[in-house]
Amino acid sequence: MDDINWEEEIKYDLGLRKQIDDYHPNHRESVRRKYLENRPCQPRTLDFPVTYIGGTPRRFVPEWFDEFDWLEYSESKDREYCFCCFLFRDKKDAGYDAFIKNGWNTFYKKDRLRVHEGDVGGAHYVAMKKCDDLLQRNQHIDVAFHSVSESSKKNYLTRLNGSIDVARILLKQGLSFRGHDESKESLNKGNFREFRNFTAEQNSALKKAIGTNRSDNSLLIAPEIQRDIVHCFAKEVLHAILEEIGDDVFCLLVDESRDVSWKEQMAVVLRYVDKCGIVKERFVGLVHVTETTSTHLKSAIDALLSNLKLSLKQVCGQGYDGASNMRGEFNGLQSLILRESSSAYYVH
Repeated sequence: MDDINWEEEIKYDLGLRKQIDDYHPNHRESVRRKYLENRPCQPRTLDFPVTYIGGTPRRFVPEWFDEFDWLEYSESKDREYCFCCFLFRDKKDAGYDAFIKNGWNTFYKKDRLRVHEGDVGGAHYVAMKKCDDLLQRNQHIDVAFHSVSESSKKNYLTRLNGSIDVARILLKQGLSFRGHDESKESLNKGNFREFRNFTAEQNSALKKAIGTNRSDNSLLIAPEIQRDIVHCFAKEVLHAILEEIGDDVFCLLVDESRDVSWKEQMAVVLRYVDKCGIVKERFVGLVHVTETTSTHLKSAIDALLSNLKLSLKQVCGQGYDGASNMRGEFNGLQSLILRESSSAYYVH
């Protein structure tokens, strides 16, 4: 029979059962658990057959079930078996054939049951202990793994929220994140790590989640993690700005300069009036450009507005400094944009 249908092979009468080792390894624990749920085969009201040994009638004594709770009786075989050993006894163990495979029918030797039980630590005792353990659901590996997994998830979210809170206050105050020396021996590890440590001292849940033997990746304080959090904040802020603008018009404010590494960059700001009639100016991007010609700057602005899902048709004004590539009347940036949006008047 297919191993998938193992439940159909569960028999109450032990004499008719398939041996545990004959099941697929992936199903054995389920089979054992099912038998444990069904309890041992202990019929008490049967008309037990009588056998004669030396002219003396012998028959199974059902009262033995009260004294030996592991004892089973097979009606089909008229033999006794050990329920616990059937579930967990190894074939190599002594007594396997008598109490598991073939059964035992020397009913006049009750002391033989005592011998089978043996002492603490014996094969029968170990089998009984395994039965008890299998019934203790909270001790199973899958339950423990699930519990540890849920605990790990909770600790991870606690650490993540701690890093997010620290990043939020640093961004709000316009403070730098990194320090010159962020080693464990450093007395000042930079704003992010110092604020994080301070937060952990005030928050017992965060302090417990951080622990003492976790890597930087698990602590969520590595520079890469900091940049990811800041990037997420930037996306949320941009989303809020774009929701305020909607399909309305705006003015484009652009300035270009070099950073400390002499790379050309272009800062883009949008000026608009919100639904409450308040004029706002919001920084929406810093674009690195390989050259500062008006054509190249125009291409960079097109790409940025496309990413923001805005159109040059919405531009009703533009403001730059006095550089010729920006304000040039014929080939400057303002003239290139004016060709696409006739209402985008230039203001110095």
